[in-house]
Amino acid sequence: MTINTIKGKFGPYGGQFVPETLMPALAELEAAYEAAKNDAGFQAQLDYLLKTYVGRPTPLTYAGRLTRYLGGAKIYLKREDLAHTGAHKINNALGQALLAQRMGKRRIVAETGAGQHGVGSATACALLGLECIVYMGEVDIARQQPNVFRMQLAGTTVRPVSSGSRTLKDAINEAIRDWVTNVETTHYLLGSALGPHPYPTIVRDFQSVIGREARAQILEAEGRLPDILIACVGGGSNAIGLFHPFLGDKNVEMLGVEAGGSGINSGKHAARFAPPPVASTGVEARLGVLHGTKSFVLQTPDGQIAETHSISAGLDYPSVGPEHAWLRDQERAGYTYATDDEALEGVKILSQREGIIPALESAHAIAEVIKRAPKMAKDSVIVVNLSGRGDKDLDTIMRELKN
Repeated sequence: MTINTIKGKFGPYGGQFVPETLMPALAELEAAYEAAKNDAGFQAQLDYLLKTYVGRPTPLTYAGRLTRYLGGAKIYLKREDLAHTGAHKINNALGQALLAQRMGKRRIVAETGAGQHGVGSATACALLGLECIVYMGEVDIARQQPNVFRMQLAGTTVRPVSSGSRTLKDAINEAIRDWVTNVETTHYLLGSALGPHPYPTIVRDFQSVIGREARAQILEAEGRLPDILIACVGGGSNAIGLFHPFLGDKNVEMLGVEAGGSGINSGKHAARFAPPPVASTGVEARLGVLHGTKSFVLQTPDGQIAETHSISAGLDYPSVGPEHAWLRDQERAGYTYATDDEALEGVKILSQREGIIPALESAHAIAEVIKRAPKMAKDSVIVVNLSGRGDKDLDTIMRELKN
């Protein structure tokens, strides 16, 4: 299927909704990326660092005890938790940092919610000798202290954001303001598959290493492609990275799992694709523009950006990447949600059955596996993206499980 129907668009989604001052920077970035994509030297440098520094390829692990416990489909885990820094975010951070270096930009600004993109950006900048400033909401700083310390230890300046809901949305706002002010010297290292063109494409391409590896690995392990791919979806980078290399494989189902928070009817969630709630909270996803791109955005009845909630900082965002919106329209990918409680149960079950503690974001995907696998035939195959490890979430997990 053809995804990019018009430059920078995924059907009616995507585009560039930014101040005029940023248009030259986006044009420069697009030109630099197109050149780098076709530069064998750039690709060789990136591949070398992914192998020798990030630790790729990450394994595809057969979760035998979890499979037997659930009594249905075979379950394989794509182990992005074993990449350097503990999550998939390093793939894109390293790629964009190399791109910034190629453009002569020595100063990097980034945003982070769960902290893993911040850590990935800080790590890549330390490796390449670039200045790094990461914006992070005060709420997320409080619940992701280990990652804050990791960024600071790598020499990055972490700037708290006290506006709005003090979470990822507001961190992105501040990062963009910084970029606008310092556009000649600064590259905005956006962490998810959203934002103005060309960011959704760039991030997807750098993260597609996940799906390329998983495709080859499952063919080696099972001699065939999986029946379904499952991944959590906030902005959507780990999911689109897994999905994209399988788009042409019509028999492979794709399922993204959003943050159901306290439940859809509570209004306290981040499920952009969920059906409208029964209760009259007024919070509903409608087509809108946020952070430079057109997609589905959770909004209040008067069109204001709704405050979201998720136990996982990385899924706590009111919009979703434009390519996911298009894949949903085309019925090429489906989307569901898991609540906070279901994610916590996912953490417990995977930890106890496989000795792997997932990030709370990844636990949303595990929660869907727990629901779905028992209903599938024993010769069916699930590949789930374990996008990050749970070290960063242990304080939250311990506190919630004690209650």
